[in-house]
Amino acid sequence: MGKLPEGETGPTDGRLPADTAVAAPFGAYIHVPFCSVRCGYCDFNTYTADELRGATRAGYHSDVAAEIVLARDVLSELGPLRPMQTVFFGGGTPTLLPAVDLVTMLQGVTDAFGLAEGAEVTTEANPDSIDAAGLAQLKAGGITRVSFGMQSAVPHVLAALDRTHDPERVPQVVAWARDAGLEVSIDLIYGAPGESLDDWQRSLDAAVAMDPDHISAYALIVEDGTALARRIRRGELIAPDDDLQAAMYEAADATLGRAGYTWYEVSNWARGGRTARHNLAYWRGHDWWGFGPGAHSHVGGVRWWNVKHPAAYRDRLLAGTSPALAREVLDDETRRVERVLLESRIADGLPLDVLEAEGRHAVAGLVAEGLADGRAALAGRVVPTLRGRLLADAVVRRLLP
Repeated sequence: MGKLPEGETGPTDGRLPADTAVAAPFGAYIHVPFCSVRCGYCDFNTYTADELRGATRAGYHSDVAAEIVLARDVLSELGPLRPMQTVFFGGGTPTLLPAVDLVTMLQGVTDAFGLAEGAEVTTEANPDSIDAAGLAQLKAGGITRVSFGMQSAVPHVLAALDRTHDPERVPQVVAWARDAGLEVSIDLIYGAPGESLDDWQRSLDAAVAMDPDHISAYALIVEDGTALARRIRRGELIAPDDDLQAAMYEAADATLGRAGYTWYEVSNWARGGRTARHNLAYWRGHDWWGFGPGAHSHVGGVRWWNVKHPAAYRDRLLAGTSPALAREVLDDETRRVERVLLESRIADGLPLDVLEAEGRHAVAGLVAEGLADGRAALAGRVVPTLRGRLLADAVVRRLLP
């Protein structure tokens, strides 16, 4: 699992600087760090049953409840509490917990902060970790949206990723979610060892056939320290090919575009305007409190992250102290740079006035090279073209010389 960044030690009570601004829209991320097995490519802060070392799934909702109370107390010192615009249960596999536990955590957030009218409340789910009754319970308890980790429709690709679900179960759980009245998102991964362009097209076609509201497609990244990285290093698997992944991205954009999905962030497409509002809040630099072990938070230019292990997280909260391991207070230049990194990836684009003079001068070249949209540039925003999305890192380097 990836290391947490370094930062300064924050106060044990979790207090934020008194001058922290709290004007941005606000959301909650709730990390559920449990998995039945560890996928070979995964670098997330997750734990299987034999890795919990004293922590339990059964009491996890109570641990999160304690951090919710802490968040309420900390933020109430900075001004009126803001209702949550979005809540996102991520992991791990949130639906390894009983539906009632997720609903209980959501109710804790609602009691402490309130939910804005029309708030988006999402949970991730593996196709084999939820059934029709559980999905109905989630909907009745206030969840509005479910994101299924399909990854692929091709058995040998799923095997290369160490995914254990039956791909034929995915249409069933999508139908159950629809019957429950939930919005549906499908997550895909492309570029797995041994995956061909035909394999990827098969997965795209299968995803579109289920008619979800939203589809995410992420290029496989081989993270150091993962089982996948070790297998590639030993020569057991072939590393992802950059050119093939680029062709797969183009296939995704074409297939999803024909099916009525519009891209709104480099790796995300939605139909009927049903974007993932929680994820867009990250790319727009909004505020969120991350609950759970290893979760990151950002409020008014202060960023912090919690201790990683569930037992250490629980022990700090039981002792009445903040679970935050460290934090950093972002200066204006850092916040500007991060805004360029994030907003240059979305269809709404980056306002030109965020750029310094050299970056603004580079925009004409990006347009000439087909990396940025010319009409958007004339309207004062940098919006990547398809080619610009493929070369997103290069675009950023030009905007931040």
